Amino acid sequence: MTSRTRILRTATAAFAMLLLGLSGAAASSQSAQAAVYTPISGTGSTWSQNALDQWRKNVAANYGMTINYNGEGSSAGRRAFIARTVDFAVSEIPFQTRPEDLSAPEVPPVGYAYMPIVAGGTSLMYNLKIGGQLVTNLQLSGDVVTKIFTGVITNWNDPSIKADNPTLLLPDKAIVPVVRSDGSGSTAQFTLWMSKQHSDLWKAFCDCGMTSQFPTSNLPNSKAQSGSLGVSGYVKQDYAEGAITYVEYSYPLKAGFPVAKVKNASGAYVEPIASAVAIALQQAQINEDPASPDYLTQILDAVYNNADSRSYPLSSYSYLIVPTAVDGIFTTEKGATLGAFTRYLLCEGQKQAESLGYSPLPLNLVTAGFDQIKRIPGAAGATECAAGTGGASALPAGGDPGTTPADSPAPAAADGAAAGGAAAVYDENGALVSGGSGIGGAVAKPFALASTGWQAENSVMLFAVVLLLAVVMLPPFLSRRLKRSLRKTPPSV
Repeated sequence: MTSRTRILRTATAAFAMLLLGLSGAAASSQSAQAAVYTPISGTGSTWSQNALDQWRKNVAANYGMTINYNGEGSSAGRRAFIARTVDFAVSEIPFQTRPEDLSAPEVPPVGYAYMPIVAGGTSLMYNLKIGGQLVTNLQLSGDVVTKIFTGVITNWNDPSIKADNPTLLLPDKAIVPVVRSDGSGSTAQFTLWMSKQHSDLWKAFCDCGMTSQFPTSNLPNSKAQSGSLGVSGYVKQDYAEGAITYVEYSYPLKAGFPVAKVKNASGAYVEPIASAVAIALQQAQINEDPASPDYLTQILDAVYNNADSRSYPLSSYSYLIVPTAVDGIFTTEKGATLGAFTRYLLCEGQKQAESLGYSPLPLNLVTAGFDQIKRIPGAAGATECAAGTGGASALPAGGDPGTTPADSPAPAAADGAAAGGAAAVYDENGALVSGGSGIGGAVAKPFALASTGWQAENSVMLFAVVLLLAVVMLPPFLSRRLKRSLRKTPPSV
């Protein structure tokens, strides 16, 4: 065996040993640094489910978190939390001490806290065609909406609807109100708005005030469907022409279907876009007493009557209900996962809210949300969002493209202008396939982590690179030195 061969073999073996050590060190380092998250589960609101589903995918891909969630409606979520079959719940309204169905008061056996997670607008998604084309610029005043959902107005060519849409040749078509069959926060928010703003109409229909269960027996021309996906899925079908429903804006946006512009207190007709919701919720009153069991819950009367012409009146928040004590199913290990997940949705999650059809939380609620995280057993980590994450969306300084002044007639649907202002394209059935509203994919990205400086593994990597260069460059150099040395050494006798 030549000297050069021995040198190459020795260097190669040394390099292989180093690589093995390096991979082991890297694996050990990653194992030490990677957090291990215990799976958690929750149920409740379908109003905020599109946002939750995106956030769950993000943390699963970026951090290995398993967050199971089943949207069964806010009422079901609160009941499951009380029964302690889930680790958290999501609802648009707090626990009800006097349920409208006269059932037992909703009293959880464990401590809990409300955490606003996302804002949004309850929209009025509809399926209405003129001359085979889907109408994309319908306008409705509050009393007309209430009359539709209380059975007073039953046809699309009703004079009251014509008054809101003077340039539309509305068809002689029966209206089919589509309502929730399950107990839902969407129904609670919608009926609260009708009972507050149009109390005479609502009281004549149902002397019940706010209700999570829509009184379908009082509305014989309605269709009842379960969940936000159920009502929105029904309305978008070809056989559902003439239908209208109340549903979180994320669902029609995702389906590419139009929603009505609703007349606000200033007389302008507004869509539930993110900026319109953010402006409306500037007037929301929030329970700011940390000692109150309803801390951070909302009072929306001033939102409904917001005089800003850019505000959307049916705007509200959705809440995560989190435990503040360890119990039979909830452990500190689960609390660590829930704490990490809620920090994500308060920060990076809010940056994705608008693209998902919602509106980001204002900064004061993000800050207050971190105070609620501190109450979760086992939750630890950052107490505020990293720079550049979280906080409220910027509010427009002037007029907004999502509004139409009351004295400005709406263009006819046939002119090709979709609700969002872009040219609309229809298929052979007259369904909107592009233009107007559309949803962009939210970007799944991890927290912005602060730099921790030069680490031990960085030194190991640098040493490996230097050794690799040595393995490649030294053998030829050493071989030449050996040859010269042999030529100079006289042969032994």
